[in-house]
Amino acid sequence: MTWSILARDATGRFGIAIASRFFAVGALTMHTRRGVGALATQALMNPLYGPQGMALLAEGRTPGEIIATLTAADSGREQRQLHILPAHGRGAAWTGSACVDWCGHRVEDGFSVAGNMLAGPQVVQATAEAFLATRGRDLGERLVAALAAGEAAGGDKRGKQAAALRIHADEDYPQLEIRVDDHEEPVRELQRLYDKSLERYQPFTACLAGRNDPVGVTDRAIIEERIARFQRERGGRS
Repeated sequence: MTWSILARDATGRFGIAIASRFFAVGALTMHTRRGVGALATQALMNPLYGPQGMALLAEGRTPGEIIATLTAADSGREQRQLHILPAHGRGAAWTGSACVDWCGHRVEDGFSVAGNMLAGPQVVQATAEAFLATRGRDLGERLVAALAAGEAAGGDKRGKQAAALRIHADEDYPQLEIRVDDHEEPVRELQRLYDKSLERYQPFTACLAGRNDPVGVTDRAIIEERIARFQRERGGRS
């Protein structure tokens, strides 16, 4: 099941977008940590890869070393798919030999795409090409656009059910996390929810307590002004 894209941008943010014919695919597959990186575990997923992989990445291990460590200790490794993108440097991926065709991955500078049970290799190719073609746009927009392109190329060969997006910036909590757990058009719904988040949610959460401001903005008038300014800077687009 599933295809996903991991990416980082010039600000140091990480993102994961994922889609599948599997209920609540975002619940156990997506893992990120501030200043460390991103990881997705899929196919016959091993949820333990997430926390273990993030801990090893925080210790300074390379993605390739981490994949070797995790899979060596897992007798089910040939049914797993895993990719990791660090804060700096190239990522790495693993597609086990028992993953269901079509399955495979593509690792590039600053992003990676991996999938299994797909309509064909064109799904990974289209996802990657759409991400590259949207340079200059916001990371979340790029990731959702990449998923949409992968779906248009065939997506999960079993059909559609769930999709998810996570963006992690310089806080210990995600900047944005959206899940579509069960929907006839999950990627389309993910796009709708992402657009909706731009109306108030994203500018509002930018006012919350964080590492450099343990209180955050508590004056509601200031919060409303920042939301209005965010909308003005976006040119009124929703």
